[in-house]
Amino acid sequence: MTALWFETALLPTGWAERVRMEIADGMFLVVKSGVNPEPGDARHGIAIPGLCNVHSHAFQRGMAGLSEHRGAPETNGGDDDFWSWREVMYRFLDRLHPEDIEAITGLAYAEMLQSGYTRVGEFHYLHNAPDGSRYDDPAETATRVVAAAETTGIGLTLLPVFYAHSDFGGMPPKPGQCRFLSDLDGFAVLLSASAPLLREGDIMGVAPHSLRAVTADELAALLVMRQDGPVHIHAAEQVKEVEASIAWSGARPVEWLLDHAKVDARWCLIHATHLTEAETDALARSGAVAGLCPVTEANLGDGIFPAERYLAAGGAIGTGTDSNILIDAAGELRMIEYSQRLAHRARNVLATPGTSTGARLFRAALDGGAQALGIAPGIVAGAPADIVALDPAHDALVERKGDLLLDGWIFAGGAACIDSVWSGGRRTVADGRHVRADEIAARYRRTIAKLLAT
Repeated sequence: MTALWFETALLPTGWAERVRMEIADGMFLVVKSGVNPEPGDARHGIAIPGLCNVHSHAFQRGMAGLSEHRGAPETNGGDDDFWSWREVMYRFLDRLHPEDIEAITGLAYAEMLQSGYTRVGEFHYLHNAPDGSRYDDPAETATRVVAAAETTGIGLTLLPVFYAHSDFGGMPPKPGQCRFLSDLDGFAVLLSASAPLLREGDIMGVAPHSLRAVTADELAALLVMRQDGPVHIHAAEQVKEVEASIAWSGARPVEWLLDHAKVDARWCLIHATHLTEAETDALARSGAVAGLCPVTEANLGDGIFPAERYLAAGGAIGTGTDSNILIDAAGELRMIEYSQRLAHRARNVLATPGTSTGARLFRAALDGGAQALGIAPGIVAGAPADIVALDPAHDALVERKGDLLLDGWIFAGGAACIDSVWSGGRRTVADGRHVRADEIAARYRRTIAKLLAT
């Protein structure tokens, strides 16, 4: 058993002082407030619950910064957007072998822990060899994802992705997509091979990639194939996608899903950027989570999610790092609010009157993220022991109490405020660095040197 004592901690009931936690088998056994530390307790300053990263393509961490050159005039008219970025991504992944995926994923997961994410939803679609053939072990690349999670200690919700088509209506896939592709029979084999890989506390869901990549019949079959666990899908990230959906079905992507797929609390719609007011309200009523990835959405020029209306309607949100261009849990929360400030030319848009913006964002992402990844949230007996310890001596936190600590972390300090992290009761970060940071970073650097030399 591990025993920790904190000067202050954010519990489901609010901020509490002098909090003692007993942890065993990765779970909180006892959480008591208003008590003194006992002999042998490890003592720390500020405890907040770890956040869930609802959407990651971990291998893309290796190409961060490699797509920031504007295209030539003869390429897409010299304009860059999501679709031109996607071509860069296709060229990068053609170089990746399973050991490369594991090394890159390890760095991404270590950085997530250092920034305050204690569980990741890995939207895992890189299944096949570079020529599109299956590996002898159909779960070869899933094995590498789980190995990276074990090395780093992050909690994992594995979301194997079904991807079969290039566009709405079952259009044939393109050559650059060959590493993603499955048919329904092959995908069933992949799920069966992936399930035994999971560690204690890991969860598996299913991820139909998008309505571009999955037909209506295939989507229905996937929901029968996997009747429990989270369901994640990309939806309405790009205007072009919305237009193509209307041309195919007469309905927008989120509109179609809400009308045809029985979207409920199991579901997480990733991005959902381009919504009408009616879609926004209906998605909020459905109980599903909107998986927002604002740093990636800004990097790709996707657009701004209607967060003010959606949260006011009672909608659930989680945050994700998606392309992993820059991994920072506080940064994702901050970008949600800042995008609203830019859109509305106002401040503290997402806070309710008289309340903290940081607290509103954090609590929404904590609850919605846990729902999206299939776990119980918060520092409470029976929940996974996922804790982020903030340093009360950091300049952004000094002499602050209560929700001002969340405001200071999210808007003024970021990851530099984090001293320690526990994921499933395992201490993964100490003094602001992952406990295996040097080893993980060295392997990553060797991998990237090899990839970029070819």
